[in-house]
Amino acid sequence: MFKNKSYIGISFIILIFGIYAIPKIVEKIKNDKIVQGDRLDRAKPKAADDQKLIKIGAVPKFELMNQDNVKVSNDTYKGKVYVLEFFFSKCPTICPKMNESMLLIEKKFFGNPNFGIVSITIDPEHDTQEVLKAHAELLGVKSTNWNFLTGDKDYIFNLANKGFNLYAGENKKVAGGFEHSGLFALIDKDGTIRCRKDQYGNPILYYDGLDKKGVRDIQQDINILLQE
Repeated sequence: MFKNKSYIGISFIILIFGIYAIPKIVEKIKNDKIVQGDRLDRAKPKAADDQKLIKIGAVPKFELMNQDNVKVSNDTYKGKVYVLEFFFSKCPTICPKMNESMLLIEKKFFGNPNFGIVSITIDPEHDTQEVLKAHAELLGVKSTNWNFLTGDKDYIFNLANKGFNLYAGENKKVAGGFEHSGLFALIDKDGTIRCRKDQYGNPILYYDGLDKKGVRDIQQDINILLQE
């Protein structure tokens, strides 16, 4: 008798569950949501606002001489999207890779009058206008919007370390005598430094000029800024 009552109780619970749950399952199947749960809800595509490039701040003002002995400043690039780096022509370590990356960027946007590149030497005592012109020719630079800049060393170091917060320093113990960042800065048409977010939603600030992914990322983001 007790067992029969237990079976009746269990059957009643199953019946109630079926009345409540089955219509919801059918509805999910109809809407193709049967596999969706909390995990998929969290993995949904980012909102449009999350995909926008972050504005870091105004590009530091600079004024230097290029390889053709022409004065170039941040105002020269008003209305243009551009990539900026710090390098030196005798660099035996990371600069050859940075050169390769920058040439890929130049090739991607060659002929676009709204795009440019700025390469600032951190060894101006050696990298005169004549040396930089020869360096550009050696690299095979074609764009007239790619300027190699030189000037006062203290001015340039201050621009790199305090203006852009991209490390540059003199160190006689390392190959080439100088140390510097291998990062590229991306600047929009309004003269604002821009960047994307990393996988955790934090701004990357600058792009890795030594990495294939960094080059792909900056090329994608240049395209975005050119369309703004």
